[in-house]
Amino acid sequence: MKFSLLVLSSPYSSQSHLSALKFAQACIEQQHQIYRIFFYHDGVHGGSDLQAPPQDEPHLAQQWQQLANEHNIDLVTCIAAALKRGILNEEEANRYNKANFNLSKPFELSGLGQLLDAQIHSDRLVTFG
Repeated sequence: MKFSLLVLSSPYSSQSHLSALKFAQACIEQQHQIYRIFFYHDGVHGGSDLQAPPQDEPHLAQQWQQLANEHNIDLVTCIAAALKRGILNEEEANRYNKANFNLSKPFELSGLGQLLDAQIHSDRLVTFG
């Protein structure tokens, strides 16, 4: 079965990021496919390279990166939601004359069309948050 995930809450304000991550890992262990993980609303904070959680808490951005790199999974952050929350890639930082950018690789900025594409190409879209 092919799944896509929609993550809506900030990484450390609820369990949604960790639950989505564990769900994705369980899907892969059960030989299912993850088509895309889409971060929307406050969920876009999951793509920030500036996260520095305490050592006794999971570093969710690093865990998302590892999952995406090991299993070739798209990590897409909604561009509109990200920009208004200060999450920018290098291209958008240059476009808006900002000195820095903070979107972690392999997270990408894209529009809601990617969420629609994920829904069309997946058997299930599971929402967290």
